[in-house]
Amino acid sequence: MPDSSRREIEDLVELLNLYHLTELELEKKGVRIRVRRDPAPTFASPAVDVSKIAKSLSPSVSESSPQPVESSQFLTITSPIVGTFYRSSSPDADPYVEEGALVTKGQVLCIIEAMKLMNEIEAEADGKVVKILVESMTPVEFGQPLFLIDPQ
Repeated sequence: MPDSSRREIEDLVELLNLYHLTELELEKKGVRIRVRRDPAPTFASPAVDVSKIAKSLSPSVSESSPQPVESSQFLTITSPIVGTFYRSSSPDADPYVEEGALVTKGQVLCIIEAMKLMNEIEAEADGKVVKILVESMTPVEFGQPLFLIDPQ
């Protein structure tokens, strides 16, 4: 295999890894090269200590409260992709949601930009936004918790 062809294939593999792609195809001078890999295994989202968050949110939940807050009480909305998290559609626009806001299933909660594409992340259920776990304009990873929703 000529060095130029080998280098092109290595470049495709680098692009595949850099952008977390599973398949990439290039056609040049009648020659088509396809590089493909199995997607990375998916893992459960990291555990969030909801009891600490809940204690800081509501005066009704205090250190002396006899009822422990269970992590299963809240729905955790996680990032489906790697990208940059935005709370609003533009820097001068209002955020899609605030903590304490009631949301409906399918309502846009935020945007994650990945490879110049804006991906709207929607609420998976009706409920109340208990906590926003990420600051706007920060990078997020696949499976990273973004919001805690109380599905009332």
